[in-house]
Amino acid sequence: MAKKHYVVWKGEKTGVFDNWGTVQRLTAGRSDAQFMGFPSKEEAEGAFKSSYTKALMNRSKNKSGSAISSGTKASGNKSTSASPVIKADIQIYCDGACSPNPGKSGTGLAVYQHNKLTQLWYGLYNANGTNNTAELNGMLAAFKLAKQYLLTHESVQVLSDSKYSIDSITKWAVGWKNKGWKKANGEAIKNPELVQACFSLYQEIKDKVTVTHVKGHANNEGNELSDRMAVYARIHKEVGLVRFTETLDIKTILAMESG
Repeated sequence: MAKKHYVVWKGEKTGVFDNWGTVQRLTAGRSDAQFMGFPSKEEAEGAFKSSYTKALMNRSKNKSGSAISSGTKASGNKSTSASPVIKADIQIYCDGACSPNPGKSGTGLAVYQHNKLTQLWYGLYNANGTNNTAELNGMLAAFKLAKQYLLTHESVQVLSDSKYSIDSITKWAVGWKNKGWKKANGEAIKNPELVQACFSLYQEIKDKVTVTHVKGHANNEGNELSDRMAVYARIHKEVGLVRFTETLDIKTILAMESG
């Protein structure tokens, strides 16, 4: 079996590498990191001559490849730099879109099983939403899906480009709850119902769920697809959360309007 190779387009050092540990060290802590795994040295060298964006598009056409992007992993109340795609059985990307802000908002989800896209979801339209409520709706929907998947799978990873949503649930909610859902200065928190619903569900499943931050609009396929679904929900004014039933042609979906 050929040894796997990795390309780093953006990192402390760029090039083709045959050691995953090296790639982790070169990309750790960088929100702009771009890297991807390939089954052979020849494919990796060919990809390095091109761009990360083109490699991502090629991967969308040929799912035999294995792509890994960059991000920040949050587990429990601690955050450490890591690749957003970990060895979880299921990955659920969630995103929100709002235009203007505040204004018409929608939410989208992209579900991967062992790094292969299996489902897209869109909806939760709100004529008077905000970016933050759309993102929290995405987090809540992702947790609900995660709870269902955990009935038959060992682990789930939820990925979002909203630091506000992640920190609200994994860092700040404990203190807010102890203060009667108020901030340290005594002011009431924003979006209390959504925050409380997310936190309650997160407490149930957090032992088997990893919550990860990914940089938005950085050519991360799952994040980009959930973004397209969020915009699709806003445009079509879909109030419920429904499954996208058209063919999962990634190239076509990525060409849809983005947020």
